[in-house]
Amino acid sequence: MKVMIVVTHLLGTGHLSRALTLGRAFVQDGHRTFIVSGGMPAPQLDSTGLTVLGLPPLRSDGTDFTRLLTQEGSVADPDYFEARKTALVEAIGTFAPDVLITELYPFGRRSLAAEFTAALEKARKMNPRPVILGSIRDILAPPSKPSKAERAEEIVLEHYDGVLVHSDQNVVPLNISWPVSAQLENRLFYTGFVAPPAPTPHTDAIGKDEVLVSAGGGSVGQPIFRAAIEAARKMPNRRWRLLVGGQNARARIEQLAQLAGDVPVIVEPVRPDFRQMLPHAAASVSMCGYNTALDILQTGTPAVFIPFDDGKEIEQSLRGQTLSELPAIGVLPSKSLDGEALFQSVSQVIESGPRPVSTHGFDGAAQSVQIAKRLWEQRT
Repeated sequence: MKVMIVVTHLLGTGHLSRALTLGRAFVQDGHRTFIVSGGMPAPQLDSTGLTVLGLPPLRSDGTDFTRLLTQEGSVADPDYFEARKTALVEAIGTFAPDVLITELYPFGRRSLAAEFTAALEKARKMNPRPVILGSIRDILAPPSKPSKAERAEEIVLEHYDGVLVHSDQNVVPLNISWPVSAQLENRLFYTGFVAPPAPTPHTDAIGKDEVLVSAGGGSVGQPIFRAAIEAARKMPNRRWRLLVGGQNARARIEQLAQLAGDVPVIVEPVRPDFRQMLPHAAASVSMCGYNTALDILQTGTPAVFIPFDDGKEIEQSLRGQTLSELPAIGVLPSKSLDGEALFQSVSQVIESGPRPVSTHGFDGAAQSVQIAKRLWEQRT
C-alpha cells in the first residue's frame, strides 16, 4: 500500500512524533509511507525510512491555537494558508495514496479546516478512492460546545472509513474526554497505545543517576526549567540535566545557564538519545503528554509530571490523574510549581522507586497497520 499521514503540530512535537512512529510501522510492514508535516521542523525526531514533505510551517502563538504564526513569527496571512492548501492537495494527487490518515482532525485543528477539507475532497474524487482514517490519542481536548462535537461527527460520517483511537478502551475510552454517539462508536478502532519499541539503555550510561528534565519543543516549559534549577540547589549531590527544545532554544539555554550558575545542572538542547537515557536516570521531570507518559511506563523511571494546563487544557491533567495511581509517579499541578515543591516531589518518587516496567499494550502502531490493511483489502 501507499500510505499518507497528514499532521500539523502547533505547540511541542508530540503529534508529529506519534505520526512518525505510526509511519515507521507502515514502513516496517513493507508499505511506502509519506508524511506531510505542517508544523515547525523537528530534525531530532526519527523519520527513518519515511518520505517527509514539509508544508509552509505554522506554530501557535503560545497557547492561542486560533492565532497561527509562521516560522519567522509573523501572523500567517490568507496567501500563506492558500500555499499550504495547494501544496497538500498537490501532494495527494501526485502520491495517490491507498490510505490517507489525518492526525487529530476533525477532532481538533479546526483553524486548519480549509486545508483538511480540500485534502478530503481531493481524496474522495480519486479513482480508486483511498481508505480515509483519522488518528487520535487517548484523551482529546473536550469540545467547548456541543456544536463542535456535532460538526466533527458529521465530517467523520461523511468522509472517513474509521478513526484510529490510540488507546486501550478498557483503560482510557474516548468518551472520558469526548462525547461518543452510537454512530461515532461504530467508526472507532481502538489500536492500543502507539509507542516505539522500549528503549535499550544507553551504552555509555549517559544520564546515570541524573534527574532528567524535559518540557516538549516549545517555550511553555520554561517555568519547569526554572523551578528545576531551584530544586537542584536543594539537592547538591544529584546532577540535573535540562533538555531544552523549540525554535528559540539557544537563547533560552543561555538564560537558564546564567540562572543556574554553579548549581550541578547541565543545560543543553533536546537529544535524539533521550529515551536511551531514561532507564539510567534517577528520575524524570516533564509535562504529561501522550508520548512522554508512554516513555515513562516503558522504562519504569520514577517520574514527576507537571501537566500542561494553560487556558482550558485538561488532557494532560486527566492523564496525570490516571498515572498517579502507579508507584513512583507524582503529579505536581502547575499552580503549585516552585523549587521547593519540585524538590519534595522528586525526592519522594526517587525514594518510592524503582517501578516495574510496563511491557504490554504498546503495539498500537502495528495494530493500526493491520486495521488499515484490512479496510484496504475489503475495498479492493
